[in-house]
Amino acid sequence: MRKFLVVLDDTRECLNAMRFAAMRAAKTGGAVQVLSVISPADFGAWIGVGDIMREEARERIEVHFEVYAKWMRDRQGIDPELIIREGEAVPEIMAQIRDDQEIGVLVLGAGTDNKGPGPLVTALTKQAGTLAVPITIVPGDLSKERLEAIT
Repeated sequence: MRKFLVVLDDTRECLNAMRFAAMRAAKTGGAVQVLSVISPADFGAWIGVGDIMREEARERIEVHFEVYAKWMRDRQGIDPELIIREGEAVPEIMAQIRDDQEIGVLVLGAGTDNKGPGPLVTALTKQAGTLAVPITIVPGDLSKERLEAIT
């Protein structure tokens, strides 16, 4: 089964990437794997309470994921898988692609402001030639209707 890997983070463009991945998976008989990366830098200065902070970060991710997962299950008939990794985002995304041979497409959302498409899109497109899967970049300002039309 081909999996669409999509990154869950705190950006607005993440929503369209999630929608796109779910719609494509539903229409092609695929699956969705949602990856969230916890940065270890968030806990470095708090060694004594690092485990508590890490657990709180995981709980926030799971709650955030469940919002998307409910929509995917209810509207698209897709039951997404959540993967949480710890490290720097780009190396962890690349490691996840290497570790799961069923991943067929990496789906990223592009930012809509004048700062560019976002750090993940920028960093991963620079490494696109070394990735084992294609990257689909979904514009962050596409409407739901337009997403449905192109998926």
